[in-house]
Amino acid sequence: MQRVFKDKPPRLDLIFQRSHSPVYFVTFNTHTRATLLATAEVHEAFVEYCRRAGEFGIGVGRYELMPDHIYLFVCFGIGCKITLGDWIKGLKGELDRVLLLIGHEPAKIPGQRLYSFWQPGFNDHLLRSDESYAQKWEYVFQNPVRGGLVARAEDWPYAGEIVRIDRT
Repeated sequence: MQRVFKDKPPRLDLIFQRSHSPVYFVTFNTHTRATLLATAEVHEAFVEYCRRAGEFGIGVGRYELMPDHIYLFVCFGIGCKITLGDWIKGLKGELDRVLLLIGHEPAKIPGQRLYSFWQPGFNDHLLRSDESYAQKWEYVFQNPVRGGLVARAEDWPYAGEIVRIDRT
C-alpha cells in the first residue's frame, strides 16, 4: 500500500503576502560558534550581497554581524520568486567565498560529517502587524554592548541598514 501525504498547510508568509510584503527577523550562526564574522571583508561582502538582493524584489533592512552570528531583517516583495531559504543559502555561500579568501577553513569536528562555516539552517520569525520592528532592532542593536565588544552600540562597525523597511 502506498502512503499518501497531505499537502503541507501554507506558511504564514503566503497568508501575509496578500496584504503586505512579509518581513522576517532572521539569525544564523557559525558552526561551532567560531568567531569569524566581525571583519571588514565579511561586512563588505554581506552589504554587497544584500544590496544586489533588491534586483530580485528583496529588501534587507537593519542588520548586525556579530563575531559568530548574524541578525537581519529581510522583506520579500509580493511576487518574489526566491524563497527565504534559498536566499540565505546564497548569502552563506557568498560569505563562504570571502572567508576562504581571507584564510579561514571551515570547522570540522571529529566524528561529524558537517564541514562548514555555518550551523545548518537559520532561525526566522515573521513579523506580524502588531510586532515592532523598532523594538526587536533595539534588542539586536545593544548586543555588542551586552557582549562586552563596545561601550556604546553606535560604536559597533558591523551593523547598519541597507534599505528602510517601514514596520515601526
